[in-house]
Amino acid sequence: MIGLVLAAGAGRRLRPYTDSLPKALVPVGPAGIEDSITVLDLTLGNFAEIGLTEVAIIVGYRKEAVYERKAALEQKYGLKLTLIDNDKAEEWNNAYSLWCGRDALKDGVILANGDTVHPVSVEKTLLAARGEGKRIILALDTVKSLADEEMKVVVDPGKGMTKITKLMDPAEATGEYIGVTLIEGDAAPELADALKTVWETDPQQFYEHGYQELVDRGFRIDVAPIGDVKWVEIDNHDDLARGREIACQY
Repeated sequence: MIGLVLAAGAGRRLRPYTDSLPKALVPVGPAGIEDSITVLDLTLGNFAEIGLTEVAIIVGYRKEAVYERKAALEQKYGLKLTLIDNDKAEEWNNAYSLWCGRDALKDGVILANGDTVHPVSVEKTLLAARGEGKRIILALDTVKSLADEEMKVVVDPGKGMTKITKLMDPAEATGEYIGVTLIEGDAAPELADALKTVWETDPQQFYEHGYQELVDRGFRIDVAPIGDVKWVEIDNHDDLARGREIACQY
């Protein structure tokens, strides 16, 4: 199993940082220290801590910044990094971006969004949930109060995930998908095909629509509740302030 990071996004709501950096390289250390740790640093550190030795990173917007740091990141975390170019990163949404990493999926991956600050306990929870025929497991926050923007998930105890979308009544949701997934290698062909269907239908769709496409085809997707842990998806400057508060605790 390897790590896989989606780090192709522009993160325009985080300007001026993202004028020259992809969102995954925005500093989340103390404010004012511009060369501090990033979300990518935190994610690679988590992957190294659970024993992974290889990580694929899907890059696009300002990808040269990731290429420039590749050797230093490999040395710092003891990981072999492979960078995968997304040629549509500034035009299309991340269903296509994850599809660009379809060959990496064949090894089995722990997928992490490049804008999610979270503790290594999330990866450990996913690994502990493996087995019993589970092929895709979503990290799910069942504690947080939900609003309109969250990626909400409905879970049936007997069927697994039945619905994943931002466009639903928060009261109907079981929890929020936090942007971290364990994907077994034997699920790769079906997931890649579902993602292809999604981005060919509408290139502005999220990769989570690929999960919904799989479920609609009869594929079972499981979830693993992460418990009461602090995490944040960094989309704007308020999120970034919260991410800095959380990052210093891990």
